Amino acid sequence: MSAPPGIISDLRAYLDSKAGLTALVLLHSAVTCLSLIEVATFQLSIDFNPRRLWIAVIVAITFSVVSLLFVSARFCFGYFVGFYCYTMILGFLWINVFSEYSYPHFLAGLSAAMSLLLLLMPLLLIRAPLPPLVTLTNDRFEQLLTLTLAISVVVVAVAATYNFRLVSIANIYDYRDSLDFPGPLRYLIGWISSTVLPFAFACYWLLGYRWRAILILLLLLLFYPITLTKFAFFTPAWLVALVVLSRLLKTRAAAIVSIFGPMLIGLLVIWLTEASLRSIPGRYFDIVNIRMMATASGALDIYNHFFASHPLTWFCQISVLKPLMHCPYNEPLAVVMQNTYDFGNLNASLFATEGIASVGPWLAPLTALASGLVLALGNRASAGLPPRFVLLSAGVLPHVLLNVPLSVAMLTHGTAILFLLWYVMPRSLFERNP
Repeated sequence: MSAPPGIISDLRAYLDSKAGLTALVLLHSAVTCLSLIEVATFQLSIDFNPRRLWIAVIVAITFSVVSLLFVSARFCFGYFVGFYCYTMILGFLWINVFSEYSYPHFLAGLSAAMSLLLLLMPLLLIRAPLPPLVTLTNDRFEQLLTLTLAISVVVVAVAATYNFRLVSIANIYDYRDSLDFPGPLRYLIGWISSTVLPFAFACYWLLGYRWRAILILLLLLLFYPITLTKFAFFTPAWLVALVVLSRLLKTRAAAIVSIFGPMLIGLLVIWLTEASLRSIPGRYFDIVNIRMMATASGALDIYNHFFASHPLTWFCQISVLKPLMHCPYNEPLAVVMQNTYDFGNLNASLFATEGIASVGPWLAPLTALASGLVLALGNRASAGLPPRFVLLSAGVLPHVLLNVPLSVAMLTHGTAILFLLWYVMPRSLFERNP
């Protein structure tokens, strides 16, 4: 039996009100911390000590004041990305209280908190549209969409000749290290799977071209046996979930619930079933609460420990800069962390890489501010577009930015391409089908 339309519309209106959003963000902060208590029982790299719980609670309550920024701010690309970054930094501040790693914990926590605040300033405040130097007509833009769809089909077909294995998620690591794509094809796979196809999906879905949108979901799913990544496997389901959420809720609430909902479900599942990670409920908790969020927060803990006693990179890890300067590390930072801690290849966000690894905790807030100015270009490029479209077309990028450096997100995963597509698309595209 479906709920009466009046109840749905009332709930939708309440969750977009100041009272509703306040309750939502504060409840989300509590769920984030409670989730990490459970994560510590499964994850060796994350600690929990009941004797220090009162300190962690004070830190979390104090820092959760930052979440109130999302109550008053209007939705934009920066709002979406910023809330995920808030969740990650809150998680690190919680982990930092219990961490057994030796590094200046107070300085690391203060640096992370200041980094988030300086990142959020441009992400939430800079919204002025870019001058419209180039804008396509509706017909030209739909031709561009058709072209990108055709190119995507070709890339999938070519990539499948290098690797196509139907294996379970549990066994992907047995094969993934052997993958070897040519450089140009590797970039095309990243651009198309992270940016181009989600963008085209959002366009076709909101224009009412449902069969084309479904075709794009199938193409995205085909990247799983090619790349053998969880990201590729779950991207189609994630986009469908965003479609449903953005239909039921207004955009700000949908952005928050997109991360709050899955984490709450994972926490309830592990509480009610007391399952191991090998069970189906446990695997959900592992993928969402551990892999999606706790690992991103925990990476900051590990990077702070490593670079407290090792040379900083001063951005030499960026591929275009590495040949031009001396670099103390011959391998990518993810491999360096794997060799040091044996937790697997540990990619990390801009806070850990462009921040802690590159310049250390004292200067990390400045790199976060610079990163915020770069990402705020997405606000300016998407100004004037429907909020729901911005949410759907950027649907996978918050997850990307939690797990890879900004330079990798912009270039390898095509965030810069998404900004360009937003910039050139006609603002009248959805007027015929609002």
